[in-house]
Amino acid sequence: MSVMNRLLAFLIRDFHTETSYRLGFLVSIGGVFVRVFIFYFLAQLVNPSAAPLLSDYNGDYFAFVLIGIAFGGYFSTGLTGFANALRQTQTTGTLEAMMMTPTPVSLLIVGSAAWSYTYTTFRVLIYLLVGVLLLGLDLGQANVPAALLSLLLAIISFASIGIIAASVIMVVKRGDPITAVFGGLANLIGGVYYPIEILPNWLQFFARLLPITYALRAMRLSLLNGAGWAELAPDLLALLLFCVLLFPLSLLIFRYAVEQARADGSLAQY
Repeated sequence: MSVMNRLLAFLIRDFHTETSYRLGFLVSIGGVFVRVFIFYFLAQLVNPSAAPLLSDYNGDYFAFVLIGIAFGGYFSTGLTGFANALRQTQTTGTLEAMMMTPTPVSLLIVGSAAWSYTYTTFRVLIYLLVGVLLLGLDLGQANVPAALLSLLLAIISFASIGIIAASVIMVVKRGDPITAVFGGLANLIGGVYYPIEILPNWLQFFARLLPITYALRAMRLSLLNGAGWAELAPDLLALLLFCVLLFPLSLLIFRYAVEQARADGSLAQY
């Protein structure tokens, strides 16, 4: 079976599992609409005072925050998607069986989160469509190729952090506090809801250690301003550096975690 067929099998399996809970699925989609309108009306309140701080993004807080909450979802998915998939396979007793197949560990990792990323992409499209069609979000100047490259680099860097979190769970059997703290920190200082320039200098330093800071800036500049490659280069290079450093490291850590769990006989424990 080819790599694409294996990934498709993972995707179909998780799609059927997710859509079997129809009410939860519909409530989740409805939540997207609610959040969009909450921030739209909030923007009407804060736009006059926020405009000077958002001069790089045409002074529009709604456009700024919509990109933040939409594409920030990829960070949440990257951080928790692999860990949640790992926990599910442990509780259903399928993890050890999958590890005994000839499927590479890297493919098991990617396939386990394929649905999470597909669903997140679907939600992002809803955010953008509601913003453009109903609430006046202007993406007419968008540099789409740059936005797609920014997204690809962001997904790889976010996923690397998530794989490391899943590795921790495999060894210590509990990782929720770690992912919760890291996710909360990203929302606080990563520029999801407000520009990092309003933070104290010492917090801005820590914000620049997170890939989400560069990812959201690149996405906003490319989608809202139509920024060119030269303007986006610092953020794209930073994301590329995160990918080059974190992705191979995350795979090595995950492989070590699997071997450690196998050695002590706790691979299927949770």
